[in-house]
Amino acid sequence: MQWTHHHAVINGINMHYVEQGEGMPVVLCHGFPHLWFSWHRQIPALAAAGYRVIAPDMRGMGQTDAPAAPEAYGVDAITADLVGLLDHLGIESAVFAGLDFGAFAIYDLALRHPQRVLAVVGLENPAAPHNPDEPPLSEYRRIGEQHFLHIEYFREPPRADLELAANPRRFLHQVFHTLSGAGNYFDCFQSPPGTSYMDAMAEPPPLPWPWLSELEMEFFVSEYSRTGFTGGLNWYRAMDIKWRDRKPFEGVQSAVPAYFLGSEHDVDLEGFHGEDPVGLMRAIFPDLRAVRMIPGAGHMVQLEASAAVNEILLDFLADVGARAAS
Repeated sequence: MQWTHHHAVINGINMHYVEQGEGMPVVLCHGFPHLWFSWHRQIPALAAAGYRVIAPDMRGMGQTDAPAAPEAYGVDAITADLVGLLDHLGIESAVFAGLDFGAFAIYDLALRHPQRVLAVVGLENPAAPHNPDEPPLSEYRRIGEQHFLHIEYFREPPRADLELAANPRRFLHQVFHTLSGAGNYFDCFQSPPGTSYMDAMAEPPPLPWPWLSELEMEFFVSEYSRTGFTGGLNWYRAMDIKWRDRKPFEGVQSAVPAYFLGSEHDVDLEGFHGEDPVGLMRAIFPDLRAVRMIPGAGHMVQLEASAAVNEILLDFLADVGARAAS
């Protein structure tokens, strides 16, 4: 592993990022509860193929600062983090790939600063607009009154913060398996409102799994044991803030080239983006150049199907480079 770790003050916070390789820049943006390390099997593969790969710890997670207030996790702040990272590195524009909250971050960036984005690669989560007439946390609160819903459980501090921080190993072990192709998040809906997330999830099999070693899990456990989970939970608590931030861009299309990589058993594609999630993405990114689906995998796709993800990402990046050259 030839990557290097860096820290820099960017957009008023201390940001940690990992970098490897030279060539067309590719920025990898993770979601929750992930870290830059979620991409550790992609970074060397892309770098070896001739790309400059940058994987930040996103605001609130890992070694990047975690402001305490949800108001610090709006679209403007997160977008400024990514623009600031490019400015700090002296990069005019880059390909951005993102999963989960990282995907929405790069879509926001493409709409606001298209000149800084060569292309976006969305993993699992399409650029699907939320209901324009109702803030998301209100909608999820109504759903959470019927059965357990993780977003409702996360919404009000400090319960989730305290419970997850008290047992980060159990939570991460459970949630990684639950979100994988071998688990089933929707079984959690059988639990009543008010259930803790850890009680709603099934107990996973012991490590190692075919796609995750004990040592790899220990990296996530170590970081979240040190930081707690509040920074990551604030991405959920800021959903209504981001919903308002996105109001000026309702109905706006982006000319930025887009690619999409999904998996057969992804929880978000199955239950949170309607019947035609790819169509919703195409409505915002009409230059959606390719859609690839990985069989068998779930939401942890970079780890569950690393070789397939690397191959697809390299295909997408080769297409970006070829079209730019022509």
